[in-house]
Amino acid sequence: MAKIEPKIFDELKRALVSFDDKYFVGEDLNRSKLTVDLRNYDDALLSKLFEVDFIKQHFIKEVAGQRLFQIEQLEEAVLYNDYWDTSYTKYENRVGLASKGKFLQDSEDVVLDFPFKDGVLTASMTKEDNEDGYDDAFLNEVIEKDEIDRLFDKKVFVNVKRFGDNQAVQNSAEVDNGIVSFDVDKDNLVIKGNNLLALHTIQEIYANSLDCIYIDPPYNVPSSNNSFTYNNKFNHSTWLTFMKNRLEVAKTLLRTEDGVLIVAIDENEVNYLGVLLDEIFDECEKHLITVVHNPRGVQGTNFSYSNEFLYFVFPKGKKLIENRRLSDEEISLSNLRNWGGESLRGDGKNTFFPILVQDEKILGFGDVSEDDFHPKKTEIIDGISYVYPIDPKGIERKWRYARQTIDDIKDMLYPKLKADGSYEIMLGKNFGQYKTVWQSNLYDSSVHGKQLLNKLVPNAPFSFPKSVYAVKDALYAVVKNRKNAKVLDFFGGSGTTAHAVQMLNKEDDGQRVFITIEQMNYINTVLVPRLLADDDNKKNDGFIYAEMFPKNLGYLQDVIHSKDLETLKSVYNRMLSGNDTDEPADIAFRADLSKIDWLQGFDENKRLLVKLLDKNGLYYNFSEIEDKNVRDLISDEDYTFNKNFYESGD
Repeated sequence: MAKIEPKIFDELKRALVSFDDKYFVGEDLNRSKLTVDLRNYDDALLSKLFEVDFIKQHFIKEVAGQRLFQIEQLEEAVLYNDYWDTSYTKYENRVGLASKGKFLQDSEDVVLDFPFKDGVLTASMTKEDNEDGYDDAFLNEVIEKDEIDRLFDKKVFVNVKRFGDNQAVQNSAEVDNGIVSFDVDKDNLVIKGNNLLALHTIQEIYANSLDCIYIDPPYNVPSSNNSFTYNNKFNHSTWLTFMKNRLEVAKTLLRTEDGVLIVAIDENEVNYLGVLLDEIFDECEKHLITVVHNPRGVQGTNFSYSNEFLYFVFPKGKKLIENRRLSDEEISLSNLRNWGGESLRGDGKNTFFPILVQDEKILGFGDVSEDDFHPKKTEIIDGISYVYPIDPKGIERKWRYARQTIDDIKDMLYPKLKADGSYEIMLGKNFGQYKTVWQSNLYDSSVHGKQLLNKLVPNAPFSFPKSVYAVKDALYAVVKNRKNAKVLDFFGGSGTTAHAVQMLNKEDDGQRVFITIEQMNYINTVLVPRLLADDDNKKNDGFIYAEMFPKNLGYLQDVIHSKDLETLKSVYNRMLSGNDTDEPADIAFRADLSKIDWLQGFDENKRLLVKLLDKNGLYYNFSEIEDKNVRDLISDEDYTFNKNFYESGD
């Protein structure tokens, strides 16, 4: 159906053609540019519009002898009147939250900002959380849309270290503090910082390159400790906005042709998350998997919950989920030697040859035997058994696979030693399609989550971390045959996902790369030690550790952790003037510092100081790295690393 525009657009196009291409994109009106100049009272623009009879008739109003130009009404007409207001087609293609007739996502004034991840994590005590929560941690603020670019700009990294050697680590925690190089295809990366801002920081570096993203976000459980419940009427919507901000940028990092997103979630948000995934990944297929992670169950009023869920999201119509490995109990064995009709040696070409066995293990395969060679069923030479497809009656038969294809199924062959010392070669299909319910003792979060973590990092403060085997199997389903895959987890927690990547690499000597992001301080007391821990089940390839350089974030943390009014005043004074180690804080431009009244008490002023801080300045931007005050605060090595990371050394 052809698009019907209001008459105002024809009038504006005729009036603005004299500005050449300033207000046009091709033949279409550049509404954004036009509304910006309207707001700025651009003299040339307004002078031209005053000449248009249609505008004078509908948007200029005479009051007390004075002519008033109703710019807001004109702006609204430009931005939102795609169809006549009285027509049902006004909302034909769009449904959503609106205020005063404007969709929130189009507003130039309002966005939801969730800059401080700590408060979100302390809201969810069913996963890998720090249990030392605090009040007023969850922030929901209004910031100007034109400041978003600064908020999401690339950040400066400091305290950059390389733990171990990426090529050969001898299970050591050797630290190279002079690291300046970075290889995006080979280096594992651990980032300390806010995950939303970190995602935007690495967006350009890893755009369209990740094979898999696995995340275990906060579950938003109904609890008095959950800071998402500050307003129960908007409980789900605030959580969804928090997730939407992160998933939208994460999507740009996945490989468009075969990238897979995996999200762990429980029953509290599983349905809401499903709708959000449909919205963001509308061109993808989505599958919900049930994982029994707590066989003992968590007692509820009516049911005892023993499971959670995994969403797998990936491009439609493609085979991107690999076959799973079957357990020994699931494998059904049959003889590799053929039987019945057309099973004799002469019935097949290249199907009579020896299979080499030693200590009940397949060593390899011999050449196809000459036609005049007639061996015994099992020939032993130098301690190695050469097994031929000869049945118990001595009849020469053939293997079910020819010599040129037998190597492909080596892992599915099982030698069976008989009492007389001969061998039967059994074939068992050891793989199968994944089912939608996953159940295994290895998925028990208590045994292979908490207990395993405490074995690697004693006294780690995590009450219910994921089983590393559940995460490993989820990743295996995607990157089994991608030995150079890149895997991201931006809710790093205790490091389970990175640990699972290390285990996969150990199994097949892979070179898969992990990128993990975490803001909490336990990144240094739990996550890093876990990845360095000596464990025969994982391959320690080393990694680069980098911290996003905090600016206002440090002040924000100090304010939130203040316990009394005097401490709060001390933080406020540092915010204004800085000290030997800290620059002054960036104060929100709307702030009127003269309105601070310390007599209002601790709680009120604590909230006020949080609002005073400009959330766009939580970290130093890379664009500031050449500024003297920033350059003086970072080492030469960190400076060089940033230049190499963002500019490939240019």
